[in-house]
Amino acid sequence: MRYQLDETTLRDDRQASLLEWMLPTGTGGYAMGTAVTTNTRRYHGHLVVARPAPVNRIVLLSAVEAFVTIGAESYGLSSNQYVGTIHPEGYKHLKSFRVGNFVEWEWEIRGHVIAKRLITHPGQDAVTVGYINRSDSAVSLLLRPLACHKGYHENFRVQDFYPEFIVFPDDRTLITHKGLTLYLDHAGASRTPATGWYYRFERRREAERGLDPIEDLFCPCELRYLLAPGEEIKLVASADDGVEPLDFPDAPPPLRLSDALRRSAVDFLVQVPERTTILAGYPWFADWGRDTMIALPGVCLHTGHVEAAREILRSYAARMHQGLLPNRFVEDGELPEYNTVDATLWFANAIYKTLVHEWDADFAKEALAWLAESMEWHQKGTLYGIKVDPADGLLRQGEPGTQLTWMDAKVGDWVVTPRHGKPIEINGLWINFLRVGEWIAGKLGEDGAAFASAAALAESNFERKFWHPVQGHYLDTADPNDASLRPNQLIAMGLPFSPLSGPNAEAALRKCVDKLLTRHGVRTLGPDEPGYTGRYVGPLAERDAAYHQGTAWPWLLGPLVSAWVRLTGDKARAREILADASVWLSEYGFGGIAEVYDGDEPQFPGGCPWQAWSVAEVLRAWVEDCDGDEVPE
Repeated sequence: MRYQLDETTLRDDRQASLLEWMLPTGTGGYAMGTAVTTNTRRYHGHLVVARPAPVNRIVLLSAVEAFVTIGAESYGLSSNQYVGTIHPEGYKHLKSFRVGNFVEWEWEIRGHVIAKRLITHPGQDAVTVGYINRSDSAVSLLLRPLACHKGYHENFRVQDFYPEFIVFPDDRTLITHKGLTLYLDHAGASRTPATGWYYRFERRREAERGLDPIEDLFCPCELRYLLAPGEEIKLVASADDGVEPLDFPDAPPPLRLSDALRRSAVDFLVQVPERTTILAGYPWFADWGRDTMIALPGVCLHTGHVEAAREILRSYAARMHQGLLPNRFVEDGELPEYNTVDATLWFANAIYKTLVHEWDADFAKEALAWLAESMEWHQKGTLYGIKVDPADGLLRQGEPGTQLTWMDAKVGDWVVTPRHGKPIEINGLWINFLRVGEWIAGKLGEDGAAFASAAALAESNFERKFWHPVQGHYLDTADPNDASLRPNQLIAMGLPFSPLSGPNAEAALRKCVDKLLTRHGVRTLGPDEPGYTGRYVGPLAERDAAYHQGTAWPWLLGPLVSAWVRLTGDKARAREILADASVWLSEYGFGGIAEVYDGDEPQFPGGCPWQAWSVAEVLRAWVEDCDGDEVPE
């Protein structure tokens, strides 16, 4: 298996319950929990479905409580956190935990070894849960499924009319509520329809975020099995009728870093009949314009899904309005939100990466038309004050109360980092956008003069506008000027058509590496700057206030490494920066890289456990800039 823990780690419940696993279905749903089986988030569940796909996620089966009887004694296998206590305490008997293409726990009790395995069904809202007796004598197994029908951002509480319908045909239990059925197929079980509520589960990771941590769950029945030595039973939970159980495959071998990153990256790619998209993160993020475009090269191009990349780019282009891509993808009939200045600029970068990876003239012609239309809107002015300044060719943005760059935290009416004016990475991306248009036009034999002249004007003013000789780095924003040391200049440095080069750029790069680079990511503010916050902790309002004020982001390692290799040519140092990625894949969400880390040591992970652009940018930089597939052992 790819990731595993032994009994020493597992029997420290406080620490082991911080380690999470997740298996996606490929349709927007997933199964997710902790290494010790305790659900610590409202988002955890054995079966979380996307209805409608891919982002409207609903928890159907929260967990399965399990007890094994050996002789005359009953022992809990599962663990549930209630207010003030854990019951049962199955983690005390855990021998091992493993996760790869399925997840497995092993318990050892009085010389008996019992294992639980769980696997999601690719392309289906379904999961198979197996229990196997790896002992020399028979044991009795009792299972209690714990069900709910709830939006995954919500808490489930006892209610008088839940479920609306419950049916008990042979070998199956059907729980229906608000038109959605949870099908439990349990062939071979002796079922008792002992319906009832379990009260006051405590989701302590929600309490840490200052949110309501209390939930109730509904048990529709008890399932009893007599397991002979070596015998395995399977329970299938599904949102569709007639789903057959899956066999568990052989455990995969350990992977080299590039392949482990690819395996992680592809989990964010969702393909449903309606569309193909990239989810920004599991468990709680949807598909957003900015995140999608930044993550697309890693998620699609470096995992062999080039056609999916083109489909995603076309789907966003179809929703372009006044030259802007939506900040949040919406379904037909919904009102999109266009409060982003950089999603469209990253869109051009994703187009360039896709065409470099695999040239497609028909797609290039489509893309050139999109970029030409968008350029015209940026030049004459579009939403939220986004407009090219004709005096210097640079892009201005911002209106009161808005946050349009990737540093978009807002607490109530307080925009933490508004960055109004001319942000450095926005203008690096703007020049990159224009040069991409010129490049495509040249490849097609068409006139790219409009792109080229606009780029030349902006480039001729970039260094003068942003370089701060006293500080020895670039301004974060110009007009008005903000000389705070932030990593956004690294984004501008790392682009394919970056406007930054020469001694000033290299000096600023080295200062950013010295002050902002950490073992797990890049700080969003220099530690010597006013307002620096080195801990990402507390209720949501406090976390949002720290989000871009010193918190370290792994995704920024991608631009930093690209900038480092581009400006210094030192690939060995670049590989050193990313060398711990295998550790990042196993210290928060197994097989994922966290959204953020503390800026200060010791750096604890936080935010979303599986963040698309964290994985995607580390993968992209490792392969493109570090020759990651070719590094000798």
